[in-house]
Amino acid sequence: MNGASFLLVVNFLVAMSFCAVFIVVAKNSRSRSAAIWIAAGFGVASLSALCELLVAYTSLTKVWALGAFATVLVGMVMLKVGIGELYHRQFDRRLIAVFTGASLILAYMIYDLPRGTSTHAFLYQAPFAVVVLTSAWMVLSSNRRMTVDRFLGGLLLITGLHFIGKAALAVAVGSGGVAKNYIYSNYALVSQSSTAVLMVGIGLTLLAALILEILMDQRTESEIDLLSGVANRRGFDRRVRNLLQQTPGTTHAVVLCDMDHFKRINDTFGHATGDRVIEGFGQRLRTCVPDDAVVGRIGGEEFAIFLPDTQPDIAMRLAEDLRMETGKMAGLPDSLKVTASFGVASVSAGGDLTEAFRQADIALYAAKNAGRNRVKLADPNRVRKTDNMLH
Repeated sequence: MNGASFLLVVNFLVAMSFCAVFIVVAKNSRSRSAAIWIAAGFGVASLSALCELLVAYTSLTKVWALGAFATVLVGMVMLKVGIGELYHRQFDRRLIAVFTGASLILAYMIYDLPRGTSTHAFLYQAPFAVVVLTSAWMVLSSNRRMTVDRFLGGLLLITGLHFIGKAALAVAVGSGGVAKNYIYSNYALVSQSSTAVLMVGIGLTLLAALILEILMDQRTESEIDLLSGVANRRGFDRRVRNLLQQTPGTTHAVVLCDMDHFKRINDTFGHATGDRVIEGFGQRLRTCVPDDAVVGRIGGEEFAIFLPDTQPDIAMRLAEDLRMETGKMAGLPDSLKVTASFGVASVSAGGDLTEAFRQADIALYAAKNAGRNRVKLADPNRVRKTDNMLH
């Protein structure tokens, strides 16, 4: 077994390993379809290595040579579909099918052309380059901008261009006079080595993208209060910190909400009803607050809202709307009237957010002491300006 044969065996084993790993990852990923397509792509492409070996060591040279081309191309097309699924890119799959069929016909038509000529070399490599370069375009033009996404896009771009480079190399050094001699050429050694390195890099990067997605989903789930559907205390604190970093130098508002007489609701109507109240109030909050707001359940019946770049009067109107919506929750006993009290405070640029929440809490208790079911605004003069952040 020469060097090229050895690399073909290694490439087969590596591609099959990626196939198995992506199947496992698919079970835990929300991008399950993408992972399955990617797994299928590596699995089909791995068969090209076996076809190349059969070209060299059997008499059915043309059949296995065309099989090697077909398995690489179809595997790359499946990989492209998987990448499209992962990056939510829409494309006409009928066009992909037509392109694949036309490329297979092209490979059959150019099979008898002299190998190593520019016509044969560039027409042979062109379909591979087109598939990979369009995959690179899908990634680089997507809305995802994480480092792993940019790295994947760049790697796909290099891989697509490398197929054009392989065609030029085949013309320069030759790729074997006939298909059967390919495996014994120096070109085969370079070709299999470079393709293996790049495809392993693509596989590892795609795997990293899927695993990062799974980790982010798990973190998001761990920061959600399952009953109310809003963030829990940890999730609320983290999201507020992120917003403060993104919107420095503006005035923000905080709102604290507390269900009135919630213990009495549990004692009178049962904890199941109390849970429905919490669930319904959380739904009201998610529906009524702006998209850029952060909502969290920070206690049993206590909720908090952070409103970035919001003046106190706007926050007061929002809190008043929420107060009115609280009494409209459906699915509760007719004799149960649910109300909530609200405290509002603002925090200016460079202000102490912890102090703002403390002042909102004071305003909330003022609303409770004034008879509940109302909104109170904290005295802005009492919110001290410091450089502290939310703990």
